[in-house]
Amino acid sequence: MKIIYRDGKTGECPSEMELEVIRHTAAHVMAQAIKRLFPHADFGYGPATERGFYYDVDLGETKLTDEDLESIEKEMRKIVKENLAIKPFILPRDEAIKLMEERGAKYKVEHIGDLDDDAVISFYQQGEYIDMCVGPHLCYTKALKAFKVTGQSGAYWKNDKENKMLTRINGLAFRTNEELEAHLKLMEEAEKRDHRKIGREMDLFMFSEEAPGFPFFLPNGIRIKNALIDYWRELHTRENYVEVSTPLIMNRHLWETSGHWDHYKDNMYSTTIDDEIFCVKPMNCPGGVMVYKNKPHSYRELPMRVGELGVVHRHELKGALHGLFRVRCFTQDDAHLFMRKEQITDEIVGVVNLINEVYGKFGFKYFVELSTRPEDSMGSDEDWEAATNGLKNALDKLNMPYKINEGDGAFYGPKIDFHLEDCLGRTWQCGTVQLDFQMPLNFDLEYINECGEKERPIMVHRVCFGSIERFIGILTEHFAGKFPVWLAPTQVKVLTLPGTDETFAKEVYENLRKVGVRVQLDDRNEKIGYKIREARQVDRVPYMVIIGAKEIETKTISVRSRATDKTESIGLDEFIAKIEDEIKNRI
Repeated sequence: MKIIYRDGKTGECPSEMELEVIRHTAAHVMAQAIKRLFPHADFGYGPATERGFYYDVDLGETKLTDEDLESIEKEMRKIVKENLAIKPFILPRDEAIKLMEERGAKYKVEHIGDLDDDAVISFYQQGEYIDMCVGPHLCYTKALKAFKVTGQSGAYWKNDKENKMLTRINGLAFRTNEELEAHLKLMEEAEKRDHRKIGREMDLFMFSEEAPGFPFFLPNGIRIKNALIDYWRELHTRENYVEVSTPLIMNRHLWETSGHWDHYKDNMYSTTIDDEIFCVKPMNCPGGVMVYKNKPHSYRELPMRVGELGVVHRHELKGALHGLFRVRCFTQDDAHLFMRKEQITDEIVGVVNLINEVYGKFGFKYFVELSTRPEDSMGSDEDWEAATNGLKNALDKLNMPYKINEGDGAFYGPKIDFHLEDCLGRTWQCGTVQLDFQMPLNFDLEYINECGEKERPIMVHRVCFGSIERFIGILTEHFAGKFPVWLAPTQVKVLTLPGTDETFAKEVYENLRKVGVRVQLDDRNEKIGYKIREARQVDRVPYMVIIGAKEIETKTISVRSRATDKTESIGLDEFIAKIEDEIKNRI
């Protein structure tokens, strides 16, 4: 695949760049199509994305319809057939601004103004369309073979809510139509698995206009959440963690000391109590620090592993809210570990092994990124180097491959991020391990070493699930609502045939309930086929127990399994032993 760079040179495209170049070119072709159909359009940013591309456009008072999006795609196909050459050129800063002003491209003019004075301003032109861009691009529009305009949304210019809301037009682009069709089928399957849709069908959670971004968990959803929390507590008890609970609201001084006020205040909610500013916690870590600071500690107590299932609140932009994936209130399964320097590697190894066990339980694959020092960091070069090496040493000891994610660490320390891959191949960032030299320094934490001297501990922040709410959303889509037996909100549904004496069915129901099985009795006077379809397709229940005249007579039960869709006759005690084993072993 031939590409052209901004200096006018052409060459074969490296394989790892192919999709990015295709998608970036598709964004330009789409912008040209939009400009032809809507001459007043003014363009913001139009990058390639992981699976496609978009362009943010100011269309004035024009509101796009589905028919408009179809027209844009049709016009793109015309541009491709025209086989326009894509040609780069470079202008001095003043000439670049003049060109964009002449073309009425006020957002591009503003963008140039944000660049360094010595920045090279390059452009690409295809036919009548000129776009400011660093490239590279395909050499001709005809090389763009497989694309689709998929929808629209809103986006603030420069992602700043004080700026104008632009129209973001989204699209997909791939090397071949076969790749595009495969991805569209994947999107169709993802739509079926949308956790918001399944959550409504299964009565797991809800949202209200009175609390945008704040999820309400319904009885079925809280059963899943509690099952995850029970699993979390069992693992952490085994690994010698203690559990604490810290206040939801603490004063501003605490957040200034931790560094959150300077680095995170725009995402924090605050209130005034007794003429003093208090903040609703966006993180649990300062509370964990106060627990440690509560009393003196000896080196013999270290490492201390302190867990907290803390509810945190973060101000997210309304347009960014998305089901359980992006909310303003969620539960973090935090832990804060306090240790000596020589314990760092072993403790990080233990944490990574714990996270690996959790993800293995759900059948997730994952990859690991090591995120390094960001620009707005706190602390010395020496501390950052020591912290980063501590994480690297642990990953090397585990022989775990990882990618370096430059500059994406927390402001107080580097971190290891775990990216899950679900059954559709999508990735989700969930678990994280962060090594922190700064917070112990800011809060003057100490312990008495073996020589009777004061020494500063090292702190590790870590989560397994990340946000429990978000993790439930991921699990809902991963399993398409067909949760494993131990997680399923209803594990067994007892169904009676119409006209059947309900006495035996109620006896079966009570025996299951008494041993802790989450069971429902459906004794409605409805056809058994209707009840089965509802239990299987809507409630997604792992087991259906069917009771009719034969079962009453033989004192057996007919069990229909969701996994096999087969029905077998079995004794109640045998079935109870089977499902108890599955729940106990979390199958």
